[in-house]
Parts: sequence; C-alpha cells; structure tokens
Amino acid sequence: MLHVRVVSPAALTERLADRLAVAPGVQNVMVQPGAARRPDGDAVQFDVRDGTANPVFEALRELGLDRDRVICVERVDATLTGQGVAAADRGVLRQETAPIWEMVDAVIRQGEAYAPSFYALLTAAGLIGAVGILTNSQILIVGAMVVGPEYNAIMGVALGITKRNRAEAQDGLLALCGGFLAAITVTLLFGLAVRASGKTPVPFLHGVRPVADLINTPNVFSVIVAVLAGVVGVVSLTESRANALIGVFISVTTIPAAASVGLSIAYSSWGEAGGSMVQLLLNVILLIVVGAAGLSSQRAIWRRRSS
Repeated sequence: MLHVRVVSPAALTERLADRLAVAPGVQNVMVQPGAARRPDGDAVQFDVRDGTANPVFEALRELGLDRDRVICVERVDATLTGQGVAAADRGVLRQETAPIWEMVDAVIRQGEAYAPSFYALLTAAGLIGAVGILTNSQILIVGAMVVGPEYNAIMGVALGITKRNRAEAQDGLLALCGGFLAAITVTLLFGLAVRASGKTPVPFLHGVRPVADLINTPNVFSVIVAVLAGVVGVVSLTESRANALIGVFISVTTIPAAASVGLSIAYSSWGEAGGSMVQLLLNVILLIVVGAAGLSSQRAIWRRRSS
C-alpha cells in the first residue's frame, strides 16, 4: 500500500477527484480545499494498492500535477482491515505484482548521487581489494565488493538508456570512468609504496596468487556470472528484494578487477594488468547491457499484461 500526497490547483481538483473515485485500488481519498501553501491549492491525499499504482500515477502525470509541483509517495508499513485476503495473495505460489515504475526509477536515481563520497567509497573499496589480493584473502575481496557503490552508477546508465536520457547515461559513464580511474591510481600508488617498503607478502612475490588469478583471467564463466548478476540485479530492484541485491554486489568482479589493475602495474605484471582490465570492462559492459534489456523487457511485459 502507498500513501500519496499532492497539491492540486482548484481548477483541476474536481477532475482529479473524479479519476480517483473510479480508479481501482484507491482508498481513503481526502480533499481539503485551499489547505495547501507553497504552492497554493487544494491538498489531496489518498492510498493506493501496489498492483494498481502505475495507472494512477500515469493519470496524475496526464493532469500535469508533476510539472510545477511535487507528488509525494511513501510506503505504508501496515494496514488494519477486516477484509479477507484475496486468493491471488495466498498460497505457496502467489501471483507477481506489477513493479511500481515510479518507485523503481526513484530508487535507481537515488543511487545516482555522484558526490565526493561516491568516489571516496570506490577508492576505499579498491584499497581493500588490493590488500585482499596481496594477502590472498577472499574475505577482503568480498568486503571490497560490498563497499563499492559502482552498481548504482551502472543501473543509472541502464535507466538512462531505457529512458533515452542521454545526459543521465553520460553522467553515469563519466562517474564510472572517473571512479575506477581514481581507484586504479590510488591502488597503483599503494602497491608501489608496499613494494618499496619491502612488506610484500612472500607468497605473492613467489607467484602464489590464487585470488589474483581468479580476477585477471576472464573466461566464459565470467560472462555467465556477469549476465546472471545483471538479471538478479534488475529483478531485485523491480521487486524490492534488497537481500538479492546484496548478492549482486558480491558476485560482480568490478572493484577487485580495478584493484588488480593498479596492483599489477605496480609490480610490473603487465599480463595480469591486461587481464584484469578486460575483466573490469567485461563486467561493466555486460551489467549495463543486461540492466537496460531487463528494464525494457519488464516494462513491455507488464504493459502487455495490463492491457
């Protein structure tokens, strides 16, 4: 259930109320004439069920209520009702509910905050990954994957492609390029400092690098994992499954690959640096392509089912 608040111009309030009165899934409609300020107008509030929210939001846009004012949407944690649960909402195999596209877009765009903290987290994740490679610690590699915020930018690019918003896609690509370049540069300097200090772990110096070998040798399994991670990422966003999204962070080899590039250059391992760069580009490109294709196909499927 969603709770919606909007300020309606007096000339549009009657049309809005009429649409809400006949819209399926809309409840608790409240209209307070002249109660709103900044902007002035009528305060309108209502609740709407998730499965019927998309047509309602489309109606609000058709009336132009999103042009000069803000439509606020918040999720209701619980509802108290004496009505029985519909058969489609019971059982071990329930019917899927259509994603609320306004909410999906909002979640993705919320992650498109390319502030200094975005680049700082990407750089810190790269350093954690570098330590994991040097010490052959898979735990640190997983930690670096979780810390890295790059998937937000990747989905921002995918959303920009599906919406044909060149500026949005371009901003995401520039953020990814700048963030990974910063992570590689800092990791390179870190590797040079460790090498100069003589503190490099002995197994790493002797070529015992099982963690690095997994990262810098892309193969068909790298493609399979990247594609599956992209699919899971799109489904987790559209179906609001946060636990699955965490699994995506741990599955994609982006931050570890960037860390491996910088570290390999620091130790003059040019072959490993090249393999890691291929791994990085492979994962980023596949995640963008699968993300854009997944969002577009889901919209098309649900549009057809709704019609």
